[in-house]
Amino acid sequence: MSIVQHPPLNQASVGLGLRREMLDEFCQHVPPAINFFEVAPENWMTLGGKFARQFRQLTEQHRFFCHGLSLSIGSPEALDTQFIKQVKQFLDSHNIEVYSEHLSYCSGAGHMYDLMPIPFTDEAVTHTARRINQVEDILERPFILENVSFYAAPGAQMSEQAFVNAVLQEADCKLLLDVNNIYVNAINHQYDASAFLAAMPSERIAYLHIAGHYEEAADLMVDTHGADVIDPVWALLQQCYQLHGVHPTLLERDFNIPKTEVLLNEINQIHQYQHAALSETK
Repeated sequence: MSIVQHPPLNQASVGLGLRREMLDEFCQHVPPAINFFEVAPENWMTLGGKFARQFRQLTEQHRFFCHGLSLSIGSPEALDTQFIKQVKQFLDSHNIEVYSEHLSYCSGAGHMYDLMPIPFTDEAVTHTARRINQVEDILERPFILENVSFYAAPGAQMSEQAFVNAVLQEADCKLLLDVNNIYVNAINHQYDASAFLAAMPSERIAYLHIAGHYEEAADLMVDTHGADVIDPVWALLQQCYQLHGVHPTLLERDFNIPKTEVLLNEINQIHQYQHAALSETK
C-alpha cells in the first residue's frame, strides 16, 4: 500500500465532518471550498465492502482529521490500550496525522454512551494529563484536546477556564477550540464567552470547531450539531480569529443534514471570515 503525501494545510482552511451518506457524492466530486474532512475513527475503523473502498478513495485524495468519541480520557478506569492501538493502525493506514478527543469521559464501570464532565479538580488535571501522555506514546502523534459542552460541574474546585488551561499546560498538548461549546457553556453557566475565549492559549490552538445547537430555553442551550450556526456564534468565531489568529476550522453537522449546496453557504461564510481576518493583519 502506497502512502499519499498531501500538501501542507493552509491555516485559512475549512473542513466538513464526513458522514456515510455523503460518500457517493464526494467520491464523484468534492467542492473546492471543502479543504479537509473530519471523521470519528470509531465509526469507520470496522467498515468493509463498498464503504471501506469509498473511504480509502477519499483519504488518498483529500486530507483527513480524526476526532474521537470513546477514548474516555478522564475516566477513572484504566485506558483501553488495545483500542488505542486499533486507532493508531487506522490513522497509519490512512496517513492521518491529526487526532483529537474530548476533555471528558464516557466510561467507568461500564460504557455510558455520553460525554460526561470531568470534575474540575487538581487531582483530575494530573490524572488526565498523565493519560494524555500515555495515549501520545502509543499513537506516536500529538494529542489534541477539545473543550466540551457540559451541563453540570460535580465536585468543581476551579472554573472550566482554569481547568482547561491547567490540563493543556500539564500535558503540554494542543487544543481543539470549539467555539460553539464556549457559547453554549457561557449561556448555561452564566459566564462571559468573550472572556473565556480570550483566556485560551493561542500557541496551543491546533484547529477550531463551529456548529449549531438547540435552544431548549433562554438559559439552556443543548449542543446538538443539528442546526445552522447562529449569529452570536459567528461573532465569536470572528473574535477568535482576531484574538488568536486564523486556524483551520471545521463545520460540524451531525444530523438534520441539508444538501451540500446548503452546507456550502456556511463553509463559504467561514472562508470569508478567515480572509477578512487575514486582510486585517496585513
